[in-house]
Amino acid sequence: MLRQMEAQAPHDRKLAYLLLRFTLGLSILMHGLVRLPHLSAFADGLVKLFAETPLPAAMVRPFAISLVPIETIVGLLILVGLWTRWSLLLGALTVAALVFGTALRSDWDTLAIQMLYAFIYAVLIATRDYNTYSVDEMIRRYKNLRTIGDEK
Repeated sequence: MLRQMEAQAPHDRKLAYLLLRFTLGLSILMHGLVRLPHLSAFADGLVKLFAETPLPAAMVRPFAISLVPIETIVGLLILVGLWTRWSLLLGALTVAALVFGTALRSDWDTLAIQMLYAFIYAVLIATRDYNTYSVDEMIRRYKNLRTIGDEK
């Protein structure tokens, strides 16, 4: 029984990676999708939230407007596992920008949640070897098959 569990461990790690990547992607995708129809109201809300910080509205509003499509696209890419490394890096950098703004507002409860997202991004980046259930892997396998076919 122990040998069977040991044999399944690599597969279980790949499944765990898939589930974590898929769930993070779904969360980030939904962050963007629910805001898309109300983009201007979302941006106005962020401008109000940052009114008491040193950041001017002229910086906050463009960031808010760009955040929504970034979340939508990055979330979708992470969800399906396409360009995973770069998608995770862009997502992590986006969270870092959010942490900066949240710290300026002294909103430590929200910052704690953002740090959890940062941790998940870091784990996914560090364990990318397990990203076998993804579009990236499908593309890699297709390219390998074509290369093998071309050699014949």
